[in-house]
Amino acid sequence: MTERRILVTAALPYANGPIHLGHLVEYIQTDIWVRFQKLRGNKCIFICADDTHGTAIMIRARQEGRSEEDVIAESKVAHERDFAGFDVDFDNFGSTNSPENERLCGELWQSIRGAGLVKEKDIEQLFDVQEGTFLADRFVRGTCPNRACGATNQPGDNCSKCGSTYTPAELIDPISTLSGTTPEIRKAKHLFIELEQLHDFLDAWTKSDEHLQLEVLNYLKGHFLGDASTPEGRKTLRDWDISRPAPYFGFEIPDSPGNYWYVWFDAPIGYMASTLQWCERHGESFDDWWRNETTEIHHFIGKDITYFHTLFWPGMLKSAGFNLPKKVHIHGFLTVNGEKMSKSTGTFVKAETYLKHLDPSYLRYYYASKLGSRLDDIDMNLEEFAAKIDSDLVGKVVNLASRCAKFVAASGLSTNYPDDGGLFEQAAAAGDEIAAAYEQCDYNRAMRLIIELADRANPYIEAAAPWTLKNDPDKSQQLQDICTIGLNLFRQIIIYLAPVLPRIAEQTGELLATPIKHWNETKTPLTGTSVAKFKHMIKRVERKDLEKMIEDSKEEDVTALPTSQFNDSAEPLKAEPLAEQCTIDDFVKVDLRIARVLTADDVPEANKLLKLTLGLGGDETRTVFAGIKEAYKPEDLIGRLVVCCANLAPRKMKFGVSEGMILASGPGKADVFMLGVDEGGQPGQRVH
Repeated sequence: MTERRILVTAALPYANGPIHLGHLVEYIQTDIWVRFQKLRGNKCIFICADDTHGTAIMIRARQEGRSEEDVIAESKVAHERDFAGFDVDFDNFGSTNSPENERLCGELWQSIRGAGLVKEKDIEQLFDVQEGTFLADRFVRGTCPNRACGATNQPGDNCSKCGSTYTPAELIDPISTLSGTTPEIRKAKHLFIELEQLHDFLDAWTKSDEHLQLEVLNYLKGHFLGDASTPEGRKTLRDWDISRPAPYFGFEIPDSPGNYWYVWFDAPIGYMASTLQWCERHGESFDDWWRNETTEIHHFIGKDITYFHTLFWPGMLKSAGFNLPKKVHIHGFLTVNGEKMSKSTGTFVKAETYLKHLDPSYLRYYYASKLGSRLDDIDMNLEEFAAKIDSDLVGKVVNLASRCAKFVAASGLSTNYPDDGGLFEQAAAAGDEIAAAYEQCDYNRAMRLIIELADRANPYIEAAAPWTLKNDPDKSQQLQDICTIGLNLFRQIIIYLAPVLPRIAEQTGELLATPIKHWNETKTPLTGTSVAKFKHMIKRVERKDLEKMIEDSKEEDVTALPTSQFNDSAEPLKAEPLAEQCTIDDFVKVDLRIARVLTADDVPEANKLLKLTLGLGGDETRTVFAGIKEAYKPEDLIGRLVVCCANLAPRKMKFGVSEGMILASGPGKADVFMLGVDEGGQPGQRVH
């Protein structure tokens, strides 16, 4: 078979939030597919980057009193750490805020401009006067403008209840989620790409099941097919708004000063920029990967960004003369215990939190056992999770090695492969079917086929019972032969599982003194090799560890800043409606204490922060960074009694560690009012 050249990407994680279990569905799915391709002998590279531009990063940096570059650098370190913790092995992990990306954005832009696809027009957009910025769709909530619907608390682009699409300016009673204020309508010049000029190309490209799954083909039909009243029975593709006026964190458009490429323009180009970084590091030609018809480009994404990757992105690539994707692999969302991930129930689990309690191999295998080739959502049922790991990986797979290896640690494997009744040959023949399932991203089927092999191997070992022969010198050869068969069947299974369980594959190579390097090693048994002392590979899932992970995930990531914050999924906290209900048990966890301001200092590098030292009685003190600089002078605070949340988890900031939070209210800036306490109060006294 001719070696394939394959470039694989996963959607770029946004730099404004941590990686969580929902994200990991995609990155583990993609990593499995890449590892499979490499194991088959194909030249395959896995490319990704942090998505770093946009209003959310800009606002967060402003609130935290530091630069956008500091925010995204910190996020990149955390993302790379979390991905490595789950054995997600990128060949290059870059950043959209790179010189390579800016250069390629300019190159594609010139091609798109040259093709006559760009037009300019003034549009009305909501502007948050308090925050001094235009509002992206997701920073606005309001009432659906569809009179037949009228659903409240809807985002700025589409209604979750009736499905209507609209602009943020069309919302009824809009509210900025950045400040909680009512935005005003302002006009600004925007640049648009006229996708309708690419109608025929995109119509044809989106009809091919070579590129897209059947469900996606059906979804995209609605963007092209009109009703009988439309000319030629077709719809006009809407223009794509690809610029944002200042202030905006991103790349300024060279031929349109004061305007910046919208994050969704430069983000997919980040795939190319990250590839360029890899090419420069390895002495490879960029054009061999993005301008070579023999290269396959495979994108893995979630279904929420289908539109961008199946219409905008192919249109950009076509206009600029780059390779089109061979396949866009789209997956569904993750639920936990049948419901959306939730912080209040502890099912919104960050990657970092999971790794403190559980083996990453568990999650890789569980996701593989659930993922098919369709767009179906997958559910992580925690009871099923534990049962599946214990049954499949511990009880059926690793058990084969643990029951055999110790008996041949001294002798090694037999020099000739014994008669096993056709078990090895049967498992070798299953390789093509398993490979086809991997290729189609039908991991669920692949896992079933592999576990069927374990279900055939275990009865053989059970019947042969090598442990009954260990003390009989006359049966030492029989013992060695039985264990040779058992360990070869185990190794076969692990080779098939290697894309999913790279750590156990590596341990298997060490156990049998032969690293796993190629898929075809399943066709030839190992003989005559040494066998190392068996080392623990995987343990049963401890329910207490699962429970502790969930409990730890209930802790909110609250900061000491009274202005609007961002949650862990990079979405802004909503101004309306009220947050989801908490119980009295949740509320009483908050330990409010009277504290005296002992020192108050300006933080010169921060726009809003003061550094306070609070005395809670006796020798107990707290250092707190509070976003009240515009409302209070440091010298006016010393000696005042304030209310402090004393049991808030410490939060590391650029300027130091904040060990609590003072209570204040108000819309922000100069209008922030600290909760006062009579001089009759005593530092350390609990507030009820």
